[in-house]
Amino acid sequence: MNPPALSVILCTHNPRRDFLSRTLSALQGQTLPVSAWELLVVDNASQPPVADLADLRWHPAARVLLESELGLTPARLRGIAEARGELLVFVDDDNLLAPDYLECALAQVERHPRIAVWGCGSYTPEWEQPPPPEFAPYLSYLAVHTAPRDYWSDRAYDYAAMPAGAGLCVRTAVARHYAANVRNDPRRKLLGRTGAQLNGCEDFDLGLTAIDLGYATGMFRELALTHLMPRHRVEEDYLLRLIEGHARSTVLLMTLRGNPPPPPPAGLLGRLREFRLKRSLQPIERRIHEARRKGERQAKVTLTHLDLRQNCGTAPFAPNVGS
Repeated sequence: MNPPALSVILCTHNPRRDFLSRTLSALQGQTLPVSAWELLVVDNASQPPVADLADLRWHPAARVLLESELGLTPARLRGIAEARGELLVFVDDDNLLAPDYLECALAQVERHPRIAVWGCGSYTPEWEQPPPPEFAPYLSYLAVHTAPRDYWSDRAYDYAAMPAGAGLCVRTAVARHYAANVRNDPRRKLLGRTGAQLNGCEDFDLGLTAIDLGYATGMFRELALTHLMPRHRVEEDYLLRLIEGHARSTVLLMTLRGNPPPPPPAGLLGRLREFRLKRSLQPIERRIHEARRKGERQAKVTLTHLDLRQNCGTAPFAPNVGS
């Protein structure tokens, strides 16, 4: 049997049954014939098992893979290892792909040979409960924005060209190079979400791997999806934890890649600048700023802990610690 042109990898941990059902229905409605793609559902230690929730009989090349190591990165690594397609499309369990998503994703392979990681340029939120107006400047953290135009870049840390994980498209050769990087340096697993911990930046690590290899990354507006948003994601506690996790992961990402961000000013001058900055912010802005600072401090504690473990000759991996 010839390998498929494309592999859809759906990683999930304890999904909402109604969201997962709609995600699979959107995949079932794709214009790309099922003969051209396979579906890999990676069950990341879910209870009950995803096999009990998902009816995949409509797809002749669908499989449920079990990954017992908790975390988005281990789940993705399992999918990458099992995939047979030359293009991978990562789908979250709350993503409703537009009917032509897979067809458009596959078209980019020939259309843009220099681009190895690309993704959705049009995220439409479906809110279970509308977000408060003051959240508007921060909704991009939830992957619900629309790119102003198609854009691609081969410059590192050009975040405007770095797609989010929802609907992420990756050439398999690049994904396997990334997987080898993680196996050689398992600290990179810290960048992905694990359970309730809202880390991020594993998508950026994948994109930066493409740039390391001489490729580019990009976002295209013809790739569109609906992002299902449960009510808890518009609660302030969730938003603050999300921004804290993003700040923590950004410091980890840049440091692990040999480009640590400069520390904020220390001493009396640093405290004075911080005080003046906080006084100039609105209450929600101040809490967002404090969440970022908390995440940055956690990253430093984690990095110190990792350095101590390496110096002591123990395994170079540890969970995030500190506050």
